[in-house]
Amino acid sequence: MTDFDKLVRDLGHPGVPLQVAVLLGCLALAYFISQRMGRRQGPDTVWFGRNTIDGLLFPLLALGLTYLALLYFAPRQPTTVLHIAIPVLISLAGIRFLARVLTIVFPNSGLARLMERLFSWLAWIAAVLWIVGLLPTVMDQMDAINVVFGKTRISLLAAVEAVLSAGAVLVLALWISAALEKRVLREAVQDLSLRKVASNAIRAVLLLIGLLFALSAVGVDLTALSVLGGALGVGLGFGLQKLASNYVSGFVILFERSLRIGDTVKVDNFEGVVTDIKTRYTLIRAGNGREAVVPNERLITERVENLSLADTRILVSTDVAVDYESDPTQVQRLLCEAALAVPRVLREPAPAAQLVRLGTDGLEFTLFLWVDDPSLQGSVRSEVNLGVLRGLREAGISIAHPQRVVRVPGARGDTRPADSAVPLG
Repeated sequence: MTDFDKLVRDLGHPGVPLQVAVLLGCLALAYFISQRMGRRQGPDTVWFGRNTIDGLLFPLLALGLTYLALLYFAPRQPTTVLHIAIPVLISLAGIRFLARVLTIVFPNSGLARLMERLFSWLAWIAAVLWIVGLLPTVMDQMDAINVVFGKTRISLLAAVEAVLSAGAVLVLALWISAALEKRVLREAVQDLSLRKVASNAIRAVLLLIGLLFALSAVGVDLTALSVLGGALGVGLGFGLQKLASNYVSGFVILFERSLRIGDTVKVDNFEGVVTDIKTRYTLIRAGNGREAVVPNERLITERVENLSLADTRILVSTDVAVDYESDPTQVQRLLCEAALAVPRVLREPAPAAQLVRLGTDGLEFTLFLWVDDPSLQGSVRSEVNLGVLRGLREAGISIAHPQRVVRVPGARGDTRPADSAVPLG
């Protein structure tokens, strides 16, 4: 007789309302304890979610309290309600554990959300089959369905158990790696890039160990993987050479710290800020919002300008041309004053204005100034240009504009010699 049949049979028993009350009491006590313990905890933990019941602690406490109540009432009266609550709470605990781990490790992954919903459906279906007593029958039918690979015969039940076991071990490995990164690496390693490579390495090692344990638990002979490992090595040596080179280059960059997250770099005439360093590629975001995906191998083998590696100060220049009637000394003074009027321009080294060329249209000056943040060069240059224009206008100095001369030999009504010129502009 299944638990569901027993529940239908015992509905008239006077102990059923007491079981319901005990179950509700266990849930309320579990919620109260979880709320008190999670009041000072952040929402990014596995044990406590945003609404207390979103975490793992609530279903585990409810499961433990319900099981204790089941042990207490079992010798005294029927405990059908508590028996039915056990698989429901087990399914809820598994769902909450998977959901919280995937939310922490992959916060913006659509695939993680899909896996969470798929596991939720499977867990609730298994709980319902357990309650109605069909789970053993379904498992027997799945065990009868066999797939043959050469001399190996694998049942559908064994395949499902292998997938579930591997998934549980991998999720546990992800949880351990996330806990180590939060509790240990954030306090022991201050550098963001080094902490990232350490967390990636720990996660990869734990996932590999977890996968090997899962395969061993379902009866897979691990010695057979040596052939696969040799074939994989040959593939990496030939077909996947570039991919392997990018992965190795990513770890070299993170260990050597030649590039760090937040550095302003210039790669192949693309200048921007390093926003993330993956094991295969690096993301660089320009000031206009465009983002470049640069393979890590290029950052190792090619020339890269790191504007933040030794000194965050950067030289900014702007060009100004005035007419030949202007006083060069006065123009230099006005340019330096306009630069010093901008607060974000460094006083040391001081701005300098130089007459760089006697142009065809006027005197060409270049104003050199320094800023301490590469991301400010565009806005600082704009403010300086506005100040230069305002200062030159107040001093009565004209900005040089192009002038051209057109010669018209023997034009009608032109009494000037043939080599005379008519200036335009």
